[in-house]
Amino acid sequence: MQQAQGRGTDFRVGHGRHEHWQDAVEAALRQIGDPPPGANLGFVYVTDHLAPAGRAIVRYLQQATGVEDWVGSVGVGILATGVEYLDEPAVVVMLGGFAEGEFQVFSPAAAPPALNSQTPSGFDAAHLALVHAGSHDETLPAQLAELCGGLASGYLVGGITSSRTRSYHFASAAFEDKLSGVVFSAAVPLAVRLTQGCAPLTAHAPRHMITAGEGNVITSLDHRPALDVLCEALGIEATDPDLRDHLQSVHIGLPVAGSDTGDYLVRNLLGIDRKQGRLVIGDLVQAGQSILFCRRDTQSAHEDLLRMLDEIRAGLAGPPRGGLYFSCLGRGERLFGRRSAELAIIQERLGDVPLAGFFCNGEIAHDRLYGYTGVLLLFG
Repeated sequence: MQQAQGRGTDFRVGHGRHEHWQDAVEAALRQIGDPPPGANLGFVYVTDHLAPAGRAIVRYLQQATGVEDWVGSVGVGILATGVEYLDEPAVVVMLGGFAEGEFQVFSPAAAPPALNSQTPSGFDAAHLALVHAGSHDETLPAQLAELCGGLASGYLVGGITSSRTRSYHFASAAFEDKLSGVVFSAAVPLAVRLTQGCAPLTAHAPRHMITAGEGNVITSLDHRPALDVLCEALGIEATDPDLRDHLQSVHIGLPVAGSDTGDYLVRNLLGIDRKQGRLVIGDLVQAGQSILFCRRDTQSAHEDLLRMLDEIRAGLAGPPRGGLYFSCLGRGERLFGRRSAELAIIQERLGDVPLAGFFCNGEIAHDRLYGYTGVLLLFG
């Protein structure tokens, strides 16, 4: 998803690590230096080690920078330009500037602008929303659908908090449930892409139709036992004594209806039933639905990340001013082999673009919840 209009204030990012939240924030602010002229929106991501101080951190940033509007979240890990902080006390801060009326922060206490409302410059005020969400909210899918319906693009981007302490998300204050974030007008140049980190097991006719199944159990695919179809795709026998080892990196892809890019939702393969040839997956299924088998490993993730970065870079009219990245907890070091490898690939492809973000407990793109996904938003 892309749009292109004018450009605005440069973005600046800073990050810091320290046991005491104020020292971590000060280190981040020293890297930023004086706020860029016209800065009026801040992004802040905090590791869960510092989460209990979330409210104090936002107030401190407001006072220290003079910027009142802040959005962000808590994560087990956070992301900055070329750097990951995981399971340690750290904070990343990014400042940017936008024309008057071209964004509006919203929260459970303040609704987003209405669809078809206009900015002072005449653009749709409610075009695209950056969102952060609480991690224990059963109504989240309905909230996402409702918010999408109130946006001209119908497009959301963001992530769900991941925390072992307070699950705060920030919108000029701290919240633990529902949605918060910022709505951008159509005048703000943006580009969004996602990377699944997977590749289909077979390039030729990779989709299969569920011909029998209920709940999260797939009984048959293409009128054959589901396990037999999977084993055929892997080139092994269902009786193979090492079958479970072969399935370690296998996931199930659920194609997104109406997608013109072959997009699919990645779901876990939770178990197999050798006797009846059934598969158990991490989502509900029904007969007539299509699935594909995909492999999630370092090589597939690397190749798909490069594809995404090349696509988003080609879609921008000029170099990006700043960006936000939302990566699954199952990515990062676990998938790419070493700390900060994922961020290094992004930096190598895009340059030293000011970047902030966090490791999510679920990624949001368009109106859907993803897993094992990286979602990138760039400001042009």
